[in-house]
Amino acid sequence: MDIFQNLATGFIGAATPINLGLCLIGCLLGTLIGVLPGIGPIATIAMLLPITYGLSPLGALIMLAGIYYGAQYGGSTTAVLVNLPGESSSVVTCLDGYQMAQNGRAGAALTVAALGSLFAGCVGTLLLAAFAPILASFAEQFRSPEYFALMLFGLVAAVVLASGSVVKAIAMVLLGLLFGLVGTDVSSGVTRYGFGVPELYDGIDFVPVAVGLFGLAEIMSNLDKREDAGGRHVVARVGSLWPTREETRRAIPAVLRGTTVGSLLGILPGGGAVLASFAAYTLEKKISKTPEIFGKGAVEGVAAPEAANNAGAQTSFIPLLTLGIPSTPVMAIMVGAMMIQGIAPGTALIKERPDLFWGIVASMWIGNVMLVIINLPLIGLWVKLLNVPYRILFPIILVLCCVGTYSTGNATTLVVMLALFAVLGYVFVKLGCETAPFLLGFVLGPLMEENLRRSMVISFGDPMIFLQRPISLGILVVTLGLVALIVLPTFRKTREVAF
Repeated sequence: MDIFQNLATGFIGAATPINLGLCLIGCLLGTLIGVLPGIGPIATIAMLLPITYGLSPLGALIMLAGIYYGAQYGGSTTAVLVNLPGESSSVVTCLDGYQMAQNGRAGAALTVAALGSLFAGCVGTLLLAAFAPILASFAEQFRSPEYFALMLFGLVAAVVLASGSVVKAIAMVLLGLLFGLVGTDVSSGVTRYGFGVPELYDGIDFVPVAVGLFGLAEIMSNLDKREDAGGRHVVARVGSLWPTREETRRAIPAVLRGTTVGSLLGILPGGGAVLASFAAYTLEKKISKTPEIFGKGAVEGVAAPEAANNAGAQTSFIPLLTLGIPSTPVMAIMVGAMMIQGIAPGTALIKERPDLFWGIVASMWIGNVMLVIINLPLIGLWVKLLNVPYRILFPIILVLCCVGTYSTGNATTLVVMLALFAVLGYVFVKLGCETAPFLLGFVLGPLMEENLRRSMVISFGDPMIFLQRPISLGILVVTLGLVALIVLPTFRKTREVAF
């Protein structure tokens, strides 16, 4: 009965007029950035961090969370109608969604995507409500050795699950760790990697890193390859929004499987919505009796990945809200938003701030319903926005990035950092390096160092403390297993084929 009482408390907090309005704003903004390629939820949430200063903690997190899972909805609209994924998690949806639209079934594809996303989002939120308190109770046994082992596991998992070269992924994690160590050492008071620049004594600010790597770098790479909007072929007629009985019969089990895959992969560090959508599509194609229809308008190719990316988006909040460990770059920015509000994410959150935790959970159900209601009627509006030339959009995005970054500390140094990280991100794109492991290394690096040092103090310098504690030993064994998987030729070949 406790869970129902807690959910009732959450709905009371989330259903206030102000919080409902913030949830609606977040969902609309999320859908908008999902529809418009060129800026994703990471850069958008980072830019909006200064706005959260004037909001209540619950209202701020409701809006930012709405942007994240709202982007998963918006990305499917352009994937189906324009063959252009607005969000990276919607890349797979293009394969069959656009083909359905070419066959006159655009409306059905959009409805299957929206309803599948609604179901998966609700299930993911239910899992968050059911398992987060259990996991938080278990995590109360964690001390510095366990947290160090868990963060090490997270970085290794990010390498395993990152697309592309394993060597490049490892290099990105190490580079992120190095950048995260810039600043004054808390223990000794010595400045590291400051190069005599006073602005670096407090370390590198998170906002210019996130906006530069994921916002401006995306703009720069888009300007390299993007054709003007006039060259896009937008499906002229959406058609009936109702799928046929046969499409419904095939879509329902695909949604169930996609929800299961997304819920599991969303919890893993480095997984999230993108990996979930690819894995769900691959699974559907493997188990299908007619795999040849995939890529030609198979409804399962729309239902499964769209359910998976929304389930993954919801369950990625579990490690953040229970352990304080961000599993994706978006969750890393959510850590920053919580710290701005004076909230320490982790095991104590559910017990000390139940109104906040359960309010976020309740708002996700409200937000998922809002997204279905506002997305299908506004299809025409989103299509018109797609016809806005990119030469008009990118200067607006550029100004918003610069203003949002400057306002976090009212310092021009932040804008200079933003430009430097934008160039660095552009170089990463050109080299084929994924930036997500870099950001996770940047966020987790200082926390890993702190917990490592604390463990060494507790054990008087004996590293065996990590092996003497059962939980940390178990996590390290699993981490070692992931490292072995990377080394095994069979797994490496399977991984390359999958990505």
